[in-house]
This record gives sequence, C-alpha cells and structure tokens, in this order.
Amino acid sequence: MQFDADLKSDHKDLFLSAREYLLSFAGMLEIRKERITTYAYKSSDASSVRNTAAGNICHMRTMPYGIDLGFLKGARMKDDLGLLQGAGKAMRVLPLHQLNKDVIRYYIDQAILINNNRKNDD
Repeated sequence: MQFDADLKSDHKDLFLSAREYLLSFAGMLEIRKERITTYAYKSSDASSVRNTAAGNICHMRTMPYGIDLGFLKGARMKDDLGLLQGAGKAMRVLPLHQLNKDVIRYYIDQAILINNNRKNDD
C-alpha cells in the first residue's frame, strides 16, 4: 500500500506533517488506496463520502524531493502563487520540499470550494 511506502520514505516526517495538516480541515477524510492516499472533503449535509457535495479533492505521496499534493480539479483553480505543475485537462500537482501551511491552505480552500460547487456543474 502506498501509505506504508510513504512511511518508509526519507520524507516521512514531511508526509506525516502534511497529513496532519490536511486532516485538521473540518470534514476532511483520508482514503488509503493501494497506489495513492486520497483526501476527500465531506460536507456537513452529506451522509457518506460517495454522496457528499464535495468528494475527493487531492492525493498525496512522497517523492524523491519531498511530497506531491495532486489536486484532482487543479486546472480549475487560481494559481496566483505559480506553484502548480501540469498541463492536463483536470489535475495539477503541488510539489513541496517543506511544509508551508499557508500555501496548502490557499489551494485546499479552492479545491473544497470547487468541489462544493460541482453539483451546480452537473
């Protein structure tokens, strides 16, 4: 499982600190999958992850240089900080060498808002 591999990484401490910060957001859930650890937002009016107004917002894994936060709808996010990487239709990646809570909050807040508004797009 990727979560277990991340705990064996040289960047385990960064991974755990970022994990703790992500889980500090009210409604944030961790879903451990074989190949990635995903973070989903469960709005207060939802009964389950699959039926939330928000759903999956990002994944996280260790990399040789630190960690990556992959925002599943990152292409729809403002990137005034210029830190997101990627050119695909949907996903953008935030590579981190150290924990920067202000940067993570900037992107997580947007991801939650985008996912809360997704039912209006359907």
